[in-house]
Amino acid sequence: MTDHQLTATALQAGYGDTLILDGLDLAVAAGRITVIVGANACGKSTLLRTLSRLITPRSGQVVLDGKSIHKTPPRELAKTLGLLPQSPIAPEGITVADLVSRGRHPHQGLFSRWSLEDEEAVASALVATGTQDLAERPVDELSGGQRQRVWIAMALAQKTDLLLLDEPTTFLDISHQIEVLDLLTDLNHARGTTIVMVLHDLNLAARYADFLVAMLHGKIHALGPPREVLTEQTVRDVFGLQSRIIEDPTSGTPIMLPIGRHRMALPHPLYKEDQP
Repeated sequence: MTDHQLTATALQAGYGDTLILDGLDLAVAAGRITVIVGANACGKSTLLRTLSRLITPRSGQVVLDGKSIHKTPPRELAKTLGLLPQSPIAPEGITVADLVSRGRHPHQGLFSRWSLEDEEAVASALVATGTQDLAERPVDELSGGQRQRVWIAMALAQKTDLLLLDEPTTFLDISHQIEVLDLLTDLNHARGTTIVMVLHDLNLAARYADFLVAMLHGKIHALGPPREVLTEQTVRDVFGLQSRIIEDPTSGTPIMLPIGRHRMALPHPLYKEDQP
């Protein structure tokens, strides 16, 4: 199990004059799966981008193993920490195999050759994501779901001890969503990879997370095991939504049932008691 320690302290970060993260503290649980949830524009993606050094905080710091990530050489950081951002863009005309191979770049020295280890890492990532049959196809000819699996393969080929993923199930149908989340869980269990990801689906987040982070207005509103975080009060506070929380009969994790104005267990207004 990896023992790398990634922490954020008093983070303030944003874009231009807009402050998104405001005094945020987070200690990522080493060797576990942490899932970040929250309403749109609450700062989930900004937090991931700041944790990965894509955004420089206005104040506060992100520390990896006792050292500021902004003082760590990029190649050295990329050997330990990988990021799959939201809506990544592939170079025009690049094939699947070439894109996934780019995940090995942090492991290449200035004069080092492509090694058997590199070859095996790429092949394993393609198989794990079910994209081996797409290896010679241009990425820009793939469907949205296929492209997403290829990007995940590239992240897996990088073989980092910490992996940050921003909505890795985007564009995927439900069966592929489950496959990807199962794959990431296998990676965590087999290699002890620390995984931090943003998910929109609260019920999948609760099923796959060791720890949930619920964000509100650029700060952490609640943090802990899913059973402690996914409560009716938290859903009301974070999403402004009335809900009921029940236990998932399959996993034993909490399930959120939203309460809307329609489709409730009440008689339809046109229903007649004396209808046959």
